[in-house]
Amino acid sequence: MHRKYIITDEWKIIEKGFDPALHPCSESLFSIGNGRMGQRANFEETYSGRSMQGSYIGGVYYPDKTRVGWWKNGYPEYFAKVINSVNWIGIDISIDGQPLDLAKVKVSGFYRELNMKEGYLLRKFTAQFDEFKTLEVEALRFISMKRHEIGAIRYSITPRGFSPKISYTPYLDFDVYNEDSNYGEKFWDEVFTSVASQKAINVAATKKTNFHVAAAMRYELEADSRHLTLYPENIKREKYVANRFEINAQAGTTYTLYKYAAITSSLNYPIEKIAEEADYKASEAMRAGFDALLEEQKKAWAAIWETSDIVIEGDPEAQQGIRFNIFQLNQTYTGEDERLNIGPKGFTGEKYGGVTYWDTEAYCFPFYLSTRDPQVARNLLLYRYRHLPKAIENACKLGFTDGAALYPMVTINGEECHNEWEITFEEIHRNGAMVVAIHRYVQYTGDIRYLADYGLEVMIAIARFWAQRFNWSEEKQQYVMLGVTGPNEYENNINNNFYTSYIARWCLEYTLQTIELLKNQYPKELSDVFQKTNFDTQSEPILWKKIISNIYFPYSEKYQIYLQQEGYLDKIQQLASEIPHTQRPINQHWSWDRILRSCFIKQADTLQAFYFFEDHFTTDEHQRHFDFYEPRTVHESSLSPCVHVVLAAKLGKLDKAYELYLRTSRLDLDDYNKEVHEGLHITSMAGTWMSVVEGFGGMRVRNQQLYFNPVLPRHWKRLSFKIIFHGRILEINTSHQGTTITRHTGDPLRLDLKGQLIEV
Repeated sequence: MHRKYIITDEWKIIEKGFDPALHPCSESLFSIGNGRMGQRANFEETYSGRSMQGSYIGGVYYPDKTRVGWWKNGYPEYFAKVINSVNWIGIDISIDGQPLDLAKVKVSGFYRELNMKEGYLLRKFTAQFDEFKTLEVEALRFISMKRHEIGAIRYSITPRGFSPKISYTPYLDFDVYNEDSNYGEKFWDEVFTSVASQKAINVAATKKTNFHVAAAMRYELEADSRHLTLYPENIKREKYVANRFEINAQAGTTYTLYKYAAITSSLNYPIEKIAEEADYKASEAMRAGFDALLEEQKKAWAAIWETSDIVIEGDPEAQQGIRFNIFQLNQTYTGEDERLNIGPKGFTGEKYGGVTYWDTEAYCFPFYLSTRDPQVARNLLLYRYRHLPKAIENACKLGFTDGAALYPMVTINGEECHNEWEITFEEIHRNGAMVVAIHRYVQYTGDIRYLADYGLEVMIAIARFWAQRFNWSEEKQQYVMLGVTGPNEYENNINNNFYTSYIARWCLEYTLQTIELLKNQYPKELSDVFQKTNFDTQSEPILWKKIISNIYFPYSEKYQIYLQQEGYLDKIQQLASEIPHTQRPINQHWSWDRILRSCFIKQADTLQAFYFFEDHFTTDEHQRHFDFYEPRTVHESSLSPCVHVVLAAKLGKLDKAYELYLRTSRLDLDDYNKEVHEGLHITSMAGTWMSVVEGFGGMRVRNQQLYFNPVLPRHWKRLSFKIIFHGRILEINTSHQGTTITRHTGDPLRLDLKGQLIEV
């Protein structure tokens, strides 16, 4: 069951009426960010009700010590967290000595809007202090997409029916905590504070990692557009700086506070310079003025939407869903800094620590590759390339040798920091996703040079891992892979997981193919890679080819399908539809023992291979495997529906594809999993883009050529999207009457539309 309270609008997320029980959910849904930092939709003024304060800075993290009951060799010592940072939005308000607190005053006319087209958060409400005394409040804020270290707030108050004394306290506060702190620890130490009239600076450093962050603020007050001179009181306490001032307000007059905050960090500036830089940037923002900054914001978002928008006519809920997903993806990652990556919750919550999973390569990569400059996707690949020494170190900790690499399941600096052993040690399929992303990048861009400069080095290290991870079975007279966990985390420590073994074999094949390709095109660079990796050009390829041709894949002759893993059919075979509604999701109602013994699948596992390697299987094989595995899938991972949408659309199962599309596109808006208060499912949102473009748009890339085979749900009138491919911007418009493809930039291009080769 899902929960709907968001008003349907094609360009806005709208909440009408204030329900304190829903506020934590809205704090996630209405989050804002700019790829460098983000902010949950906490109120500027005091709020004593349930809330999770959240302000995050990309790349600034804390290694929270692991809590486990039983330590194992190779276990990560910490879980990295992009931690809650300075509260820069704070503006405490009191009216005649009474705090403005929506948990304690009567609220009416509450309206909250996330304007996705122009990139800002708007909130309006009326607070009633008695029958005749009301206060109208309007707050608009944004984090600048142009000035990456700036946030701006316009906070307006209009008293009605009385002329109160209004006290304002704009502040900067580093005395914050994380709800998911393993030991209840606060992660910031004060470094320096400074406060003067209408300005303040607050500098703090993270414990252990010693990241320094500076926040600076400026503000000004207007009465009906008339500038007021202020004489504030300066306030300092540990990790907190503020100004406090009071005005004698007049009934019917609108008082508008403009607050400008700049946040800088030692990631980008010398430590001794960050306070100066923050102070300068805050001052610069105030000189520019709120209206000019907002106009910059609107133009920046217009440019983003130019290539990333998707238009769905005839289905407002589907339209709102996809735009919300695209909006949050662009808020989370802009690709301008190769040190940053994409956390499953982005900048919207604490769960998963804001760190990087295999989700980036498997689900997010196609969105950025198709809608942004190729350098954006290249930076995602370079992020992993820079971490290759750590990936080799991670494999070494687990007993692998000779330059084998195992990329971490969870990381922020290249080191594994996931705290669940069955995932840390066994969910090794993530290695394959790294190579899938490299392959996709070359297919989309034609940048073979990347393989020579960076890609092959990563691929060789991963191939070495797979070659060591398989072992020869005397019993089967084939290579087997034992003790793994596939994408279906409702199975642990299984043997011969089809997906893991299949992607491992493909990695070995693709690495050998790449070596042959570079022999002709980049022989010198290839020689350099061989020397750098100490590659044995004789023995290693011989071993890899032997493994490739002798891998054991469990298969059922009865069902004519590959088994998810060895022994899968020993389980009692049931369908997800047979589970009583009161027991869903099963991960919240069943014991782990019961889940592990069941046949139920958390997310695409065998079908993940059919998604990645579609052309390796016949349509009949696709049909048989989908018909067997999807009914056994409970879709209790946010990453599950999108893969199934693409496969269902290919098979013409449009009702199933649409059902699962709504689930993935409105997963957070309608809170399907009852967990949106923890943050949004950012990486699932990228899967939603795949659902539309690859599912209903039928887009594929094969041998660096585009293919389209669109299929629309019956009630959709039109689907339109743009992609960037080999330096060209293409617009695809499809309806039930036909498809039009327009080339906006670049040279003519030949592509396949519904089996017919055409030139655009």
